[in-house]
Amino acid sequence: MYSFPEPPYLLLVVGLLASLASGTAFDAVLKQSVREWSKNRSTRTLANVRGMQLLVPFLGIAGGCCFFLSAGMEIFGLPTFLAYGIAVPLTIGITWLVWWQLGKILAELEQGGSQALDLDSPG
Repeated sequence: MYSFPEPPYLLLVVGLLASLASGTAFDAVLKQSVREWSKNRSTRTLANVRGMQLLVPFLGIAGGCCFFLSAGMEIFGLPTFLAYGIAVPLTIGITWLVWWQLGKILAELEQGGSQALDLDSPG
């Protein structure tokens, strides 16, 4: 008789916790970098925000999300290769889009200050 493999509940929790821990580090580094930029208004400081200090926690978030997604799909019965075959390209695509959008937001912040990011204003 065929038995189903044990679902990776531990991997699901580890992926979630890794994403949360990396997200906390990402938040702290981004806030600190923007705070430093707002003090001296140097364009070099804001350009350096997207360096390794911010990239490492961002990739930690992406890695944790990838494991979380694949483990979630495996829990619902997908084979491991198919779960990772879906989770990895999805994570890479979303990660690239978010990183690109972050760059656009930082460039807009650099050009127009915090008023450029005010979404409530009509113009």
